[in-house]
This record gives sequence, C-alpha cells and structure tokens, in this order.
Amino acid sequence: MAGVKINFDFSEVAQFLDKMKQAANGDFKRELTLLLEDVGLNLLSTIENEIIRHKSIDTRKLLESFKKGGNENVWEMSDDGLTLEVGTNVEYAKYVNDGHWMNSPGVAMRFVPGIWVGDSFVYTPGAKTGMMLKQQWIEGKRYIENAVKILEKMMPETLEDIIQKWLNQYFL
Repeated sequence: MAGVKINFDFSEVAQFLDKMKQAANGDFKRELTLLLEDVGLNLLSTIENEIIRHKSIDTRKLLESFKKGGNENVWEMSDDGLTLEVGTNVEYAKYVNDGHWMNSPGVAMRFVPGIWVGDSFVYTPGAKTGMMLKQQWIEGKRYIENAVKILEKMMPETLEDIIQKWLNQYFL
C-alpha cells in the first residue's frame, strides 16, 4: 500500500484559539460592562423623555434624578460590573409613576397654602391664600414602565449589532 500524505492547516484554528484567549482575558468582560452601562444610560434617557412627554412635573428635581451622577440618582454596579441598578431616590417619583390619592386616607379635603399666578398655582408655605384639595385618585404616568417597553423593543436589533461587532472584532 502506498503511503498517503495528508496535510492539515491548523493556522486558522490557532488564530481562533488565540482570539478566544484574548476575549477571555478581560476584553469580553469589559465589553459586557460597557454594554450594560450603555443600556443603563439609554434607560435613564428614555425615562427622562417619557417624563417630558407626559408633562409629569413642573420642577426639574425628578427629571434631573434620572441622570447618571445627578442629584438623588441611583447608579450601582456590582458583580464585577455585570449587574446595574438605576433609578431615583426622589421621594415623590413613585407617586408620579404609580398614581396616588390626593389626600391622606380619611381626609376628604385639605388646605394648601399658596398663590395663583395666571393659571398656575405656586405652593407658598405660610400664605393666607391657597386652595382646597378634594380627595381624588391621581392616575400614574407609568413613565418607568413605558421606558422599559421602549427599550425592550429596541434591544433585539441593538444586541444583534453589538454581537456582530464582537464577532467581527474577535473571530473574523
């Protein structure tokens, strides 16, 4: 029987394995951390847009709290940067989002001191003028839920683009 010589070229396999080692040595984890941070920033931005769209507030306190590093903002990364918690510590944010009763339970009406400037009421502690508020339910604006839904619709295409970028960078 005549000898058969077969040559295998493993250079591409070796390059692939080298790239896998490079990705495993922190590059990929850094990319995931950047992706997570980008998703968090997009969520905060989308929440801000929803607050503005719904005209949920008259002051900037709530809006400013949905910026990374903003007053009363929540931005916590953990598990080596792969878990991100975003939000706000503004006390009334939950009421604006979820809805609330105008007065405390059992209180039919309450006086709020202030003055009227045109069609706008300006809360003024200690003022002798003001308005009486009847008990009623104020519907929530659901700006957080709306922002999450918007982001969920965008995520498949965004993730597909990012994964393709990673494949091109590490494996092609």
